[in-house]
Amino acid sequence: MTTDEYAERATAAVGEMLAGVDRLGVAFSGGVDSSVLLALAARALGRDRVVAVLGVSASLAADERTAAHDVARHIGVPVVEVATREDERDGYRANGPDRCFHCRDELFTRIGAQIVAAHGLDAVAYGENADDAVRPDRPGARAASEHRVLRPLAELGLDKAAVRRIARAFALPCADKPAAPCLASRIPHFSVVTPEKMAQIEQAEAALRRLGFTDLRVRHHGDVARIELLAADLARAVTDPLRKAVHEAVTAAGFRFAAVDLAGIQSGAFTLPLVTGRHG
Repeated sequence: MTTDEYAERATAAVGEMLAGVDRLGVAFSGGVDSSVLLALAARALGRDRVVAVLGVSASLAADERTAAHDVARHIGVPVVEVATREDERDGYRANGPDRCFHCRDELFTRIGAQIVAAHGLDAVAYGENADDAVRPDRPGARAASEHRVLRPLAELGLDKAAVRRIARAFALPCADKPAAPCLASRIPHFSVVTPEKMAQIEQAEAALRRLGFTDLRVRHHGDVARIELLAADLARAVTDPLRKAVHEAVTAAGFRFAAVDLAGIQSGAFTLPLVTGRHG
């Protein structure tokens, strides 16, 4: 089966799943999962029957916000921004392993209260894929269930590889975009989440991307910024002339120390050990 045929089959499957839905809202971040869901829904239902809903708060980097609008424009679907206030929730600020639940619950609550009636939506969906559905560090899924939010990608068994394949078939600008979890995910659990910490992280990561590092995390450990990079980038990050530029990029954001983690990029670095018992 060609990639185009695969994408057409996925479009048809999403159309069948959304039978009876006249207008759909997609919880949208501009990442590859929600972008593919948005594109599939637009093709299955028609672009005039789909709305991309982008939650905006201190946890969303400015670059990510701009990129999300670019992707939605490419797909041809309007973006509706909704301001979320997860940082006013005690459970979110406390930053336990369930932080994502409080964030998603805030988003879906705001969508239900402000967007559904205003845009005549029959349903809301979000871009959980089949791989994420079986991970133990995704408490946001519980919020989706409680709010009856649809998850077409996961229910159709579309994993991350399948989602990337469809994104390339549709020539989405984010087809090869690295995963970009929210800024709060860079703060160790049980260390309070604050807008100031997230602003530091955003500034440091933006500066490092300008140095040519395309996939990275800056983990916030008080005065120390622990920098996670692709394995192929580790050597050049600690070799002049970039070594000095990396240090300056991080300290300019308010950190005293810059440490490059030899383990490289680590998805779920803070949450997985707590929910699976794995350490080290």
